[in-house]
Amino acid sequence: MASNNTLTAVPSIKVGHATDPVGLTGCTVVLCEGEAVGGVDQRGGAPGTRETDLLRPMHLVQKVHGVILAGGSAFGLAAADGVMRYLAERGIGVKAGAVRVPIVPAAILFDLAVGSADARPDAAMGYAACLAASAAAVPQGNVGAGTGCSAGKLLGAAHATKTGIGSAAIELGGGLVVAALIAVNPFGDVVDEAGRIIAGTRLLRGEGYADTLVALRGMTGRLAMRIAGATVIGVVATNARLDKEQVNKVAQMAQDGLARTVRPAHTMFDGDTLFALATGKVRASVTLVGAYAAEAVALAVIASAKSAVAAGGLPSGAEGLG
Repeated sequence: MASNNTLTAVPSIKVGHATDPVGLTGCTVVLCEGEAVGGVDQRGGAPGTRETDLLRPMHLVQKVHGVILAGGSAFGLAAADGVMRYLAERGIGVKAGAVRVPIVPAAILFDLAVGSADARPDAAMGYAACLAASAAAVPQGNVGAGTGCSAGKLLGAAHATKTGIGSAAIELGGGLVVAALIAVNPFGDVVDEAGRIIAGTRLLRGEGYADTLVALRGMTGRLAMRIAGATVIGVVATNARLDKEQVNKVAQMAQDGLARTVRPAHTMFDGDTLFALATGKVRASVTLVGAYAAEAVALAVIASAKSAVAAGGLPSGAEGLG
């Protein structure tokens, strides 16, 4: 466990990134060897998703074969087509007559204000991410869906701080593992365990952070769509044996980790979406898994800020704002 403190610490989970370091965008795929029970929880006012309704209870499909996270705003949903092709070529999917249909939920974030607005993940990039997928420790920072991420959009994209994608895993004994992989691109600020801002809206003049929550009090109801788009998206995974309703509960509880580390979270400019996957190997309480899913998400959000480096004219908090 010490050598891999990321999402792939969950057995049978693989992760792959595809990165455009010039256009500053990318995508990240999570593949389930076999399949996993899937769930989702979406919050915030600006989501961009695919195949989320089927993950909710009372719907037919019980299991998924992969999840794709991408930049590029709604354009980035095209990356899921590449994951579908990759899985279909390998005969993976729900049997539907003579064919198998892979189930690949997707979520996107808005990174078009960083790098090139014309650079968008597509099917080829989704396929490339699958080819790169492995069970090795997940690379973090300016890679995959985290390539164009930033935090703190209150004063516009130029005054944000570079973030990226982060991951964390927690071993709970008896072989049970709960882990998270989060691409962090919020309207608000990222705060650490002590509540200190480590990435967020930077002051218009001088160094330091404006503190988005405090600065909002000085804004009026005319806060407008001139603000650059945002959104935090991610996956929590466990090797617990959970049913579909329980996995959706885990996704819901995992959002608490985002609320602890992003201030404010779930705004009208965010489309915060977390998927949950359970591979069904270890008997465990859904309350235990959900509680630590929130812990793993919080750790992953903080890791995203600490592992990011300056890019697109934006400094990273870990490297200093000067």
